[in-house]
Amino acid sequence: MKLQALRMDGLGGAAPLDLDSPQTMVLVFGAPALADRPGPLLDLLGGFPRSHVLGCSTAGEIFGTKVSDDSIVVAVARFEATRLATAAAPVRAAEESFAAGEAIGRQLGGDGLRGVHVLSDGLLVNGSALVRGLTSVLPAGVVVTGGLAGDGDRFVRTWVLHAGAPASGQVTAIGFYGDAVEIGHGSAGGWDPFGPRRLVTRSAGNVLYELDGKPALELYKQYLGERAEGLPATGLLFPLALSRPDSGGEDRRVVRTILAVDEAAQSLTFAGDIPTGAHAQLMKAQLDRLIEGAEQAATLARPGAASDALAIAISCVGRRLVLRERTEEEVEAIHDALPAGTQVVGFYSYGELSPLSSGSCDLHNQTMTLTTIRER
Repeated sequence: MKLQALRMDGLGGAAPLDLDSPQTMVLVFGAPALADRPGPLLDLLGGFPRSHVLGCSTAGEIFGTKVSDDSIVVAVARFEATRLATAAAPVRAAEESFAAGEAIGRQLGGDGLRGVHVLSDGLLVNGSALVRGLTSVLPAGVVVTGGLAGDGDRFVRTWVLHAGAPASGQVTAIGFYGDAVEIGHGSAGGWDPFGPRRLVTRSAGNVLYELDGKPALELYKQYLGERAEGLPATGLLFPLALSRPDSGGEDRRVVRTILAVDEAAQSLTFAGDIPTGAHAQLMKAQLDRLIEGAEQAATLARPGAASDALAIAISCVGRRLVLRERTEEEVEAIHDALPAGTQVVGFYSYGELSPLSSGSCDLHNQTMTLTTIRER
């Protein structure tokens, strides 16, 4: 596998080497503003007419040990013995998420499929339903990872690359086929629960209406105090630990963060399902624990052999808002935990898609999620 990664500062810069081919994957993570000023992005993609391209907007771009804004981060991997395929499906409302995942899975399903990496619109999708639709049609054992596009801390509009240009309301994915490809994955958080565990007494999909019979938004604002004025962005500072009835208890809990609030309905919209009957508990951050979580994710995803590999790092925007000037420490931690020669690119997201240490894929929030890809 031939691999090159680069960052184009100021939405411009040097073009990658000539690696265009039907067995080339191009990953692009860039500024939300590229939706309105796509010129640099289109110029870049013009150099890869035969390649399989995947990309999205971010809440910060990751390149090596650095985190930046208003840039384009690119990874180009030309495989020697791995077949690639790409797929796309529209998702214009959360209710379409399962069908979108199902459509992606049907497009990519086939002999020799080993892994799928997904990038989705970050605001219009229910990530849990998207994953369920995808895994409902994929063969057992296929590794599914990916993330939801970001828009800084604005939560207004995200984009993914579709038909050669940035577009909202789309889910895209790339499939890897054959025995030569090795895909690793790891996902970890580092957040600590606090306060009472509350019962989800009314919800619908990814919309939470009531906790312990009380309006969810009202309760949430009580915890946030003055920070409630900054919702939904300030909600990222206090995510929910969710213990679902079908998840095996607290040891299998997932974390959910807010995408939107509805004052009239006193409801909160999350990136994934909030099932009625689940237990929810607020979480808070201890900075060193977050950085340790990033290192743990990299250790789980570490390639099985010390050779050149690509690592795709997808971390939640909430982690960046909490870590602030220490943000690059979590990126440095994953870099140090991976073998020398591993090239790291990625982005800060509105949701992360990955199994935990094992098992099937799920939507996570507030995690650092790593996907490593190499050829044997």
